[in-house]
Amino acid sequence: MKTLSEIEENYDLEINRVVREIKKIKAKRVLLQFPDGMKPYSLSIVDELEKRISNVDFFIWLGSCFGACDVPNIPKNLKIDLLIQWGHTEFVKNRQAELKISAL
Repeated sequence: MKTLSEIEENYDLEINRVVREIKKIKAKRVLLQFPDGMKPYSLSIVDELEKRISNVDFFIWLGSCFGACDVPNIPKNLKIDLLIQWGHTEFVKNRQAELKISAL
């Protein structure tokens, strides 16, 4: 499993922003949605979030994710307070050209 530092060599995860938002709305049940290419890193990201925030249950959406408009149909009985989606803004760093590539 990759460390968060290794993942952030290629992706801007905005972990501090995620932590602020969870704390701001006092979310207790957070659903994390990743595009398929980032799903292998999801457990490392959850581990980091659990280190920074206590008393929050994190769930990983394992269904498809094709863009920001692809919001999962979350069953109400899960009582999710917040959905965090990754991969819909600048997130890939091109180390050779020092360019950021935005998902379209």
